[in-house]
Amino acid sequence: MATVEQKIVEVVSRIPGLSQTQIAREIYGPDGYQQQVNQHLSVLVGRGLIKKEGDSRFKYYPGEGELPEPAKSTSKPSETEINLTEDQIKVVLKEWLEADGYTVKVAMGKQQGIDIEATRNEERWVIEVKGPGSRDAMRVNYFLAILGETLQRMGDENSRYSIALPDKQQYRNLWARLPNLAKQRTTIDAMFVNSDGKVMIAE
Repeated sequence: MATVEQKIVEVVSRIPGLSQTQIAREIYGPDGYQQQVNQHLSVLVGRGLIKKEGDSRFKYYPGEGELPEPAKSTSKPSETEINLTEDQIKVVLKEWLEADGYTVKVAMGKQQGIDIEATRNEERWVIEVKGPGSRDAMRVNYFLAILGETLQRMGDENSRYSIALPDKQQYRNLWARLPNLAKQRTTIDAMFVNSDGKVMIAE
């Protein structure tokens, strides 16, 4: 499945000169709104993949380069992949983000505050993290808790917000069952991390 950023690049290439709201409606339909795409547009502009023109009401046009294809995982996660602890996931994400040019603050262990706060130029990315849990019911509670924690962090409309979980099928199923409208309205995306350091982002 194409990521939001890939959809934006495709839309802007197909119809140059759209505004943020028009791009959102091309992707999400007539109910689309600019907050669903503005953080992704900032990322794409920062990387030169699209460009914006105008003083107040920006229009967007194709830039240089292409986005890589999204990572796909068809193999069943191993026990080591699904049992990454919360702090291990934070370490993987810190290294992954720093490799992409972000400055990263991490709250390890019982430290209070945002689990991961990453910044790069004008971009800000807030990520809440949960571990594997030991039972199905516990993982459901973790999933609901991490969504609630992330919503409470959403004080900046220009920041990107994500949840990060070990790459375990139950977590993938819980994310897949979350209504698309909830994902679109909150703009939250999910990150699944395995023990090989691979980070997969799902819409």
